[in-house]
Amino acid sequence: MILARAKGASKLLGLCLIAGVLLAAVFFPAAAGFGAVSNQAADTVSGTSAEMESAEPAVVTTVTDRDDNPIAYLYHQNRVMVGPDEISDEMKAAIVAVEDHRFFDHDGVDWQATFRVAVQNQFAGRIEGGGSTLTQQYVKNYLAFIVGDGDEEAFGEATEATMARKLREARIALDIEKRMTKDEILTGYLNIVPFGNETYGVHQAARTYFDTTPDQLNLPQAALLAAVVNAPSVLNPGRNPEDAQRRRNLVLNRMGEEGMLGATVEESRQVAEEAKQEPLGVVNPLNRLPNGCVGHGNGDVNGFFCSYVMNYLREHGFDDEDLKRNGYTIKTTLDPVATQAAKAAAEEEVAKTTPGVANVMAVVEPGRESHKVRALVANRDYGVDSDRGQTSWDLPSAVMPFGTGSTYKIFTAAAGLEQGYKIHQEFDSPESYTSSVYRNGTNPYVVTGGMGHKVSLQDSLAHSPNTTFVQMSEEIGLDNVVDMAYRLGLRKGMDGVNHNGTGIDPDSDDPRVSMSQRDFLKQNNMGAFTLGFTPTSVLELANVSATLTSGGVWCPPSPIESITDKHGNPVEIEEQPCEQAVDEGLANSMVVALSKDDTVGTAANAANVTGWNRPAIGKTGTTQGHRSAAFTGATPQMAGAVLIFGDSASPQPICSGPPVTECGVGNIYGGHAPARTWFRAMNVILEGTEVAGLPQADPRHL
Repeated sequence: MILARAKGASKLLGLCLIAGVLLAAVFFPAAAGFGAVSNQAADTVSGTSAEMESAEPAVVTTVTDRDDNPIAYLYHQNRVMVGPDEISDEMKAAIVAVEDHRFFDHDGVDWQATFRVAVQNQFAGRIEGGGSTLTQQYVKNYLAFIVGDGDEEAFGEATEATMARKLREARIALDIEKRMTKDEILTGYLNIVPFGNETYGVHQAARTYFDTTPDQLNLPQAALLAAVVNAPSVLNPGRNPEDAQRRRNLVLNRMGEEGMLGATVEESRQVAEEAKQEPLGVVNPLNRLPNGCVGHGNGDVNGFFCSYVMNYLREHGFDDEDLKRNGYTIKTTLDPVATQAAKAAAEEEVAKTTPGVANVMAVVEPGRESHKVRALVANRDYGVDSDRGQTSWDLPSAVMPFGTGSTYKIFTAAAGLEQGYKIHQEFDSPESYTSSVYRNGTNPYVVTGGMGHKVSLQDSLAHSPNTTFVQMSEEIGLDNVVDMAYRLGLRKGMDGVNHNGTGIDPDSDDPRVSMSQRDFLKQNNMGAFTLGFTPTSVLELANVSATLTSGGVWCPPSPIESITDKHGNPVEIEEQPCEQAVDEGLANSMVVALSKDDTVGTAANAANVTGWNRPAIGKTGTTQGHRSAAFTGATPQMAGAVLIFGDSASPQPICSGPPVTECGVGNIYGGHAPARTWFRAMNVILEGTEVAGLPQADPRHL
């Protein structure tokens, strides 16, 4: 008995000491010899409080199409901030009832609860937690998930069971209550706390569990969210609905007992009992927000465009972490109608699960002030499941290790016009030609594929004789032809990659790797360039056609319409300025020179079977061995390019079918499936628009 009394006295003495230390540390931080260290601690408290007062946690960035429909979300923590007026009263009441029913009565620290828990901890012989007010929990969660960024070590420090941590938390809470109103503190808390399922804050919790907004949360819904906060992983209503419901009902009981739900306590209890009969009402599956270019809506279709947006932003100075934290709204140029039309056309010609064959299309809107990318698609879906016809390779925008064949004759023709060639000027087109300028290694460079008679420049572009264009390239000079390709649109394809189509490595001893493709072609005098054997970006090829139909004005193929920050303020992006790549008269003359492919040229049959009936420019292309085939073209309103190629680890020749498949020898041409894909897509994209005529050629080039 005496021993028990002695132990009790010891416990009581300990409580007195704890109370004294707590009060001294909270109210007199610089007293009793603490000196500079305590003053620094006070500064830390004040600084943390000031940060919390204007806290800007990591929030979701939204990427939209041109019509403001979301196509992707980017985030580090799945959070959307809301104001006090955007949270239902039921939600506020539920969290107060279960976490801190004296919230509106204390000054940040509930001394009654603090001393009660101190007694419990003292007799338990360890710090067991408890007694924290909502304001203190706001501090704890802020330090763990905002300052500490959810890091495991930071979370441990913010939640460690020590007196030092509790004292710091209490002091910050007291300071916060002097700076913020109760409603602001409550809103701040509800904006940052985790609700499980990688969801932070009440806005995204309402979306995830109920597909609603926080201002629309009803009583049972609000009670469930207030319940989940207590232990998000344990009380996950998706995986553990029984425990989640028990905790929800506890919250409702607390609300009923506190008289929050009616004019009298009895009425309040009755409302709580009725709410407890309601099912959880959680959506199935949970409405979890996808993160990145895969998973949202038509992500399997829009993912190629989204990936291009991300790469484009990186190239223009945006950091991935910045994008994931700072709640931008990135409105892109993606046209959902054009995208669906191009996707459907690509799949109609080559099924998405066709082994080893990709059908890729890029669509760009011409203009003298911008070239907006409207669609980037493939017959493949965007994703990581190859068995379902998916790929995360940037097929429409990256430089592919495949040529686009005779589409490159556009550059030879344009360089020729610049040097004085005429559209109707006739050129030799022998069936075979041995070059006196170019070599095939140590052997003469022999090219076949001519018409056997003289042919005009315009008809040469329509019928595509190889021998004619190799001779033209000799006269014009390869350097001028290669430079024209760069000027009209193959910027990355010429200067941004090496001859293998990959990143330039200046430290390599292999010139195919260490030099830009443009320099390598010139240095090695590669006359086959005009036949289009080098790696090409489908998007850049589409932009070539856009440059020609924009009066010779090149603009970067941009996927960005506008960017605003989390507060709605515009964010500038420094894009390359447009430039007059070639003289307008030359560009218009090239448009006329390319205007016969769909009527009498190599794409005429494709135009006919797809019902094409608009004036357009076009050029087909096929590489040696039929391993790839292409078509690029434009109307005054829209430009595009298509490339079919082998996308397996060991690409094989391609047969035109139907269906288009890999095969032993290969017989596909640009005028087959590539041209049909283009015409089918453009028929839909341009539906309802005027049939615009092409410009007249400059008399100098006639």
